[in-house]
Amino acid sequence: MGVFGKLFTALRGAATETGEAIVDTQALRILDQEMRDARTNLDEAKENLAKVIAEQMGVERSVKKLADRVKEYEGYAMQAMDKGDEKLATELADEVARAENELAAQQAVLDGYNNNINNLKNIIRNTERNIVSMEREISVIKTTESVQKASTAAATKFTGMNSSMRSATESLERIKQKQQQRSDQMNAAIQLQQEESGDGLQSKLAQAGIIPEKGTNSNAVLERLKAKRAGVSIPPTPPTQIMANSVEIKINQ
Repeated sequence: MGVFGKLFTALRGAATETGEAIVDTQALRILDQEMRDARTNLDEAKENLAKVIAEQMGVERSVKKLADRVKEYEGYAMQAMDKGDEKLATELADEVARAENELAAQQAVLDGYNNNINNLKNIIRNTERNIVSMEREISVIKTTESVQKASTAAATKFTGMNSSMRSATESLERIKQKQQQRSDQMNAAIQLQQEESGDGLQSKLAQAGIIPEKGTNSNAVLERLKAKRAGVSIPPTPPTQIMANSVEIKINQ
């Protein structure tokens, strides 16, 4: 196959795919229109059936009339024979024969009408049943389509919500990390300052129980107040001091 042949085939394939895509997107609309057309055709078929039934009723009346005529002239012929009037009996017999021939022809027409009417009734009944079934399926398809659209919209919204929540969570985590980093930096700066001023060593000694902590001890204050109330003077006990340079320890006697 040449290049132009391949291009033509590709264009045909693209046109087919485009046509199918259009049909798929408009499927429900096409189905609705087809059902309306089917309903219109069904109504026309019912009208035609009514006309055929009317014609059948006319033929049926003709058949009954001819049957009554045959019966009537047979009776006349019998009476003529009873009177011995052969000539009149023969004329009446001819009339009976003509009526019977016409009756046979009309009966054949009536039988054809009856068969056609039965067939048309069956076709209309089956067609109407199929239309009702198709309309029911279309209703289910429409409901399913609506549910799927709603589910898709909800899923899209939920996905967007999850994305927003993830973004907010990540932002909060970054803020926490920055706050922790700043807190660590401040603690490190305070620790360095304490080490440079000697406060760090005093704090470690106080934590080890070697020297009392800075500040007033509540127990000592309470004992001093009790003694003061009893009239006994107890001077406040100064804290133990450690000289950083000479490592000299002074303890109150």
